[in-house]
Amino acid sequence: MDASFTDEKAQQSFHENIEDDSPAAIEYRKKEAKLLRKLDCFIAPVMMLLMLIMFYIFYILAEFPSSILVKRLQFNRVIPAITFCWGLVCMCTGFVQGFSSLIVTRILLGFFEGCLFPSMTLFLCNWYKREELATRIAFLFIASALSGAFGGLLAWAILYMDGTAGLPGWRWLYILEGIITIVWAGICIFVVPKNYETAYFLNAEDKAIMRQRAEIMEAYSGGSGHYSMKDIKEAAKDVKSWVHGVIQIAVVTILYGFGTFLPIIIKNGFHYSTVQAQYLVIPVNLWGAIVYAVGAYLSDKYKTRFLPLIICAPFGIAGYAILLTKVSPGVQYFATYLIATACFLCTGTNIAWLSGNCAPDGKRAASLGILLTLTNIGGVVSGQIYQTKAAPKYTLGHAWSLGCLAFAWCGWWIVRAIYTRREKAKDKALAEGVVIDHENYTDRAPDFRYQF
Repeated sequence: MDASFTDEKAQQSFHENIEDDSPAAIEYRKKEAKLLRKLDCFIAPVMMLLMLIMFYIFYILAEFPSSILVKRLQFNRVIPAITFCWGLVCMCTGFVQGFSSLIVTRILLGFFEGCLFPSMTLFLCNWYKREELATRIAFLFIASALSGAFGGLLAWAILYMDGTAGLPGWRWLYILEGIITIVWAGICIFVVPKNYETAYFLNAEDKAIMRQRAEIMEAYSGGSGHYSMKDIKEAAKDVKSWVHGVIQIAVVTILYGFGTFLPIIIKNGFHYSTVQAQYLVIPVNLWGAIVYAVGAYLSDKYKTRFLPLIICAPFGIAGYAILLTKVSPGVQYFATYLIATACFLCTGTNIAWLSGNCAPDGKRAASLGILLTLTNIGGVVSGQIYQTKAAPKYTLGHAWSLGCLAFAWCGWWIVRAIYTRREKAKDKALAEGVVIDHENYTDRAPDFRYQF
């Protein structure tokens, strides 16, 4: 430090004068601004990358290529392999001994998890007609809801293994979860079929029906999986891929925030014990699963995606509004049921809506890849809006989530307007006798009808 600042009085004089307009003060502020620019270039980005690497960056990077390649590599190979790798890494996490090894396992967990969800979604798309998809995609989110219902309680029970074989309880949590996943991966080798022609559970009559269904599904479920760059470009330049994707950011922010932090919200916000919070989470998630199952069934039965979304989202908005007001813990707990009414259904149905409105197969895979890649921005956001220092009110988290649902609700009206406008243009084209190009068929063809 310069000698002129070693004296306490001189230091005090300096701090009192740096805010004035003297040449020395102006020069100091310029140097400080230059320093801040350096910090913004070398310090903040490093911390941001560490945050992303440990949580989402490889998850995000894995989803788009997985969507494009999974069918080509064959679902019956990819899904068991990814599941096995995820389970192996999860189990190994229980044996990490340092921060560097923890980062490596977290990166790999994110990568394999990022590969798995698009693979499962597209696998369902290749077996079900688009008017059947909402119910089947609902299975994935219902499983998530059930995991939220019982996962925390199971984890709390496993933590009582603390000290068994000289290992702390948190290690046993990863080890046992990893072993269970590896076993299930082995089972998947036998239960995930290559296609309907080789499916062990279909008889000759079933396969004949599947062939007929395949003809109907060909425009949006056919293909060998060898997608061209043209398919990816078609998805990227279609505004509906991005509108659905941006909406998905909003609804996934709610899903991740609600699913991850609900036990903490109930414990700190409603003043229950840890065990009570874990028990109280169960019926909330079960309610969410039931609502989604019923909503998805009705969505498929009446061939509508818009109405379930528009009807259920306001329940979640009301739930967050209640959490932002000063009411009794009982009323606040009731509000979590209102939120559960919206969060699972809104997330899954938005995916089903886009997937059923994309053709051909390559464009659908790329469109889902875009949507699922954008999805995880919501995961990044949800981890920041609910913070320990905000307990017990969690005002930012609840307000942000309310805003996300309101944004999504408005976004679905925009999506509907896009589809309505395109349908009118298709009607006009058909009336004018436009020749359909079957060689370059997409969902923009006059005879392809969008789902509403």
